[in-house]
Amino acid sequence: MLERTSVRCVIVTQATSLTTSDLEPFRRELTGYCYRMLGSGFEAEDAVQETMLRAWRHADGFEGRSQVRSWLYRIATNVCIDMSRQVQRRARPMEMGPSSPPDESLLGVQLPEVAWVTPIPDAQGAPGRADPAEVAEYRDSIRLAFVTALQHLPARQRAVLILREVLRWQASEVADLLDMSVAAVNSALQRARATLAGLSPDGEAALDDADAELLRQYVDAFERYDIERLVTLLHEDAIQSMPPYAMWLRGAVDIGHWMVQPGPSACRGSRLLPTFANGCAAFGQYRPDPNGGYAPWAVQVLEVSGSKIAGLHFFLAGLAPERLFPSFGLPLHLDV
Repeated sequence: MLERTSVRCVIVTQATSLTTSDLEPFRRELTGYCYRMLGSGFEAEDAVQETMLRAWRHADGFEGRSQVRSWLYRIATNVCIDMSRQVQRRARPMEMGPSSPPDESLLGVQLPEVAWVTPIPDAQGAPGRADPAEVAEYRDSIRLAFVTALQHLPARQRAVLILREVLRWQASEVADLLDMSVAAVNSALQRARATLAGLSPDGEAALDDADAELLRQYVDAFERYDIERLVTLLHEDAIQSMPPYAMWLRGAVDIGHWMVQPGPSACRGSRLLPTFANGCAAFGQYRPDPNGGYAPWAVQVLEVSGSKIAGLHFFLAGLAPERLFPSFGLPLHLDV
């Protein structure tokens, strides 16, 4: 893991002068880019911090011939490629094996965090501008299924596809950034498209105002632990995953059966606080704390399609809630 160090210095070189005010406006878009490259909100944050540090340390290499934005993306791409060599490909439970019967004895062991595609808060990587079309494009390009599919690509192909198809860079711009020919960029893009087409990543519709009532009903049913009611809000073939466990469930009926198993039923009496992750509605889940109030348990990311919930992805906080919950602006304890 790269060391996080706050960049609060003035960059001055003989060729040009750059300050943090020149670099900071790019932090959010770089975070979104690095997240798609790496599949981890935490690693994306580390990668952007390393990018800013390298920009500071090597500012004498920036002579003003290129834009600051493209210079930072060049650094960020190199950082992400370096980090990709250090870890295995991240995945979702659905890639690791078939769905499981709703039997708690089949839960298995917890796998390390580096095995999973993890969520990212919308506030961390979403565009700062409020243009509806841009926000919609961001949501489509940050879905868990799409980010997982990207991890199947070699790092340079991944960079080409993100830069060309998500960020809309010209082939000549990508070629210059990656030190490739335009023909090589186009070839890499074709291979990346073919790989993604073979994977057929899921698509979820963007939320609209009509879904607000569905989410309200979900919160009400979950907090009352009315599983019979909750099941009616799910698609018949809805899925539920629970990283860091590889076990996952398919089907509203099986999900309902799972929720009343002895272990999962400990979620009875939980409180949910709303947030947003990966372009989807999300909730911080807090279970009753024996010492009083409510303790952090999981960040739930909900996929909604056709006025029903199609996916429930519970990212369990485990032994490190102080890392997961604050990144989503969620408190570490609820007193009431």
